[in-house]
Amino acid sequence: MLRYLLQRLLAALPTFIGISLLIFLAIRLIPGDAITATLGTEAGMLTPAQRESLRAYYGLDRPAPEQYVFWITEAVKGNLGFSIRHGKPVLELILERFPLTLELALFAVTIALTIGIPLGLLSAIYHNSIIDLLARLFALIGLSMPGFLVGTVIIFVLSVVFRTLPNSGNYVSFAEDPSKNIQQLFFPALTLGFAFSASVMRMTRSSMLEVLREDYVRTARSKGLPEGRVITRHALRNALIPVVTLIGIEMGYLLGGTFIVEQLFALPGLGRLVVNAISQREYALVQGAVLFVSFNFVIINIAVDLIYAAIDPRISYDRRA
Repeated sequence: MLRYLLQRLLAALPTFIGISLLIFLAIRLIPGDAITATLGTEAGMLTPAQRESLRAYYGLDRPAPEQYVFWITEAVKGNLGFSIRHGKPVLELILERFPLTLELALFAVTIALTIGIPLGLLSAIYHNSIIDLLARLFALIGLSMPGFLVGTVIIFVLSVVFRTLPNSGNYVSFAEDPSKNIQQLFFPALTLGFAFSASVMRMTRSSMLEVLREDYVRTARSKGLPEGRVITRHALRNALIPVVTLIGIEMGYLLGGTFIVEQLFALPGLGRLVVNAISQREYALVQGAVLFVSFNFVIINIAVDLIYAAIDPRISYDRRA
């Protein structure tokens, strides 16, 4: 197992290098620079000498390859740079905002699984029935509606019909007030989890229909086992493997793709921080945040591989090593 983990981590190194190069180049292709974004209209009042002095101070006067080597060397040491706008180290800012984004992603996944797996299971068991038809209709609606539209509809209904807003910018962390925190994150998580629950439902239904046709399921039924036990013990566990893969991929996307929902519901998460940093040309903050999210994506996918072995005893990474 340890050897397998080391192999996966080593294989991820080219991914990290490629991502770091892409984000380093992409942020510098945006018109403007950090000095202009930081000073605003006052940047036009700088003399050429003052501008060059600021560029030297922020390290922008060095050649791009030298800037990249310096940044990636410091990142390996745990130093992701310093945010000019916030006046804090980048890593400190990321660790301040990441818990909210992580909680929101976990909440959204929980909602998606709570809705998607039972619907997919019922749809497969009652194949081609009215239940199956309604479940597929739900999945079609969920996949057709983008997240920003679902969030906008939720805010509209709450504000117009119920005269309330899910969050008015006064975010409360889970440690301060768990009840209020859950109330504030429920609708943003529902916005994210709605489309994902449709994907989970379709994947569960497809996997269950395939597994229910397998010989070992017919054998279990021929032995006289109760149908509930056949479904839960023999069919569902094997059908969940593709669902676990989907969860791992979606969890990685949620950790870096919640910025629209965070912006809609005024949540101070990591996604919103990165969007603001892009508009402000915060090179170090954007690069550090994207690298951090990429690292989490790789770790989640490794964890998904390990969960396979827990779900299906036939999968063993010890033998593979």
